[in-house]
Amino acid sequence: MINRAEYAKRRKKLMQQIGPTGIVILPSASETIRSGDTVYSFRQQSDFYYLTGFDEPEAVMVLAPKRKAGEYILFNRLRDRDREIWDGSRAGQAGACKDFLADQAFPIQQLQSMLPELLTDRQSVHYPIGMQKSFDDILLQAINKIRSMIRSGMQSPIACMDVSPSIHEMRLFKSTAEIAALQRAVDITVQAHMRAMKACKPGVMEYQLEAELLYEFYRQGSRYPAYSSIVGGGKNSCILHYIRNDQKLKNGEVVLIDAGAEYQNYAADITRTFPVNGRFSREQRAIYEIVLAAQLAAIRTIKPGALWTAAQDAIAQVITEGLVALGILKGNVNNLIKKQAYFPFYMHRSGHWLGLDVHDVGRYKIKNKWRTLQPNMVLTIEPGIYISADMQGVHRRWHHIGVRIEDDILVTSKGCRVLSDKLPREIADIEAVMSK
Repeated sequence: MINRAEYAKRRKKLMQQIGPTGIVILPSASETIRSGDTVYSFRQQSDFYYLTGFDEPEAVMVLAPKRKAGEYILFNRLRDRDREIWDGSRAGQAGACKDFLADQAFPIQQLQSMLPELLTDRQSVHYPIGMQKSFDDILLQAINKIRSMIRSGMQSPIACMDVSPSIHEMRLFKSTAEIAALQRAVDITVQAHMRAMKACKPGVMEYQLEAELLYEFYRQGSRYPAYSSIVGGGKNSCILHYIRNDQKLKNGEVVLIDAGAEYQNYAADITRTFPVNGRFSREQRAIYEIVLAAQLAAIRTIKPGALWTAAQDAIAQVITEGLVALGILKGNVNNLIKKQAYFPFYMHRSGHWLGLDVHDVGRYKIKNKWRTLQPNMVLTIEPGIYISADMQGVHRRWHHIGVRIEDDILVTSKGCRVLSDKLPREIADIEAVMSK
């Protein structure tokens, strides 16, 4: 578990970046009401959680460097016995200071009245511009109030800056504790995928495999999936973000499962593709082997100093060569790659950052150039080939074969580590798991 000292270290680092005359103001996520008094499960806004570890709605974090009364201020809900009987305990202001190390804490109702004082004589205000319109309005009202008092000597901020890029660059590099949380999320996800493989057989509904995944998530300590699970059989395996999961799995088809657990707000993201009946057909095997070779080639590129695009280049090379060897694509491999002839079969990128969000934050380019990988970055590698029935010029024996293989990768000082390497990828290993 990430300790409070690590959150404090993050806050201190952000304050050093903005300087002594800046101020950071960051709102929490809001509760989502579905209807009446029913609400969706609350999930904290990731930047807010990264800096506070505070998991309640209706809160605002303020970081005011060099402020004599305290640099870290948390505005949060009051303790309310009646509401806590219905909804659960609240930290209150005492808990915000004792358990979350705030220097000062005030009821959220005091935010608007206190903002002008906090902003006075600060040259720049750093907040997530445009994230919450209602919060933008509150902040602008406070700034305008200071401006109206300029003749009394009060100085309002002269610059409003988006704090998100600074936080996101910090989040891109994972600490030891974050890597441990990610590894736990991955380990839970591996067990869930194994359970789904073993439960799969012709006649099972896609949502029944999804239920196996969710059961294992909950049983292992993950209260929520990191995203809506994809369980697509046959033609549905060719739909990249298929989440209906309501069709019956048929003999002779493949099923593609893209699912990840969330553990302590950190996400896993793993995809496996396997035959519904436990045995790959000749065509399924041929496509699968190309995708696996592409993934292994891409993983070999992951090391410090490598360009972000190196994995994508390796995938495009192997997939194009493989499709030419099968006669699905025709022509010179290099020319086909230049024309992106593989794109109808592989239409997404090699992967994405992974962390507090499944598609985690962090820039992929720096000064308009693809960035290089550095130790403690975590990313996915996820090549795929998808051959739907409407693919022109492709023989029907290849139709409805969608294959994606996705693993979670940590960049290390010497290369990389596949966090999800305990989940079988080789055809023989998958068939062995499904035969048990």
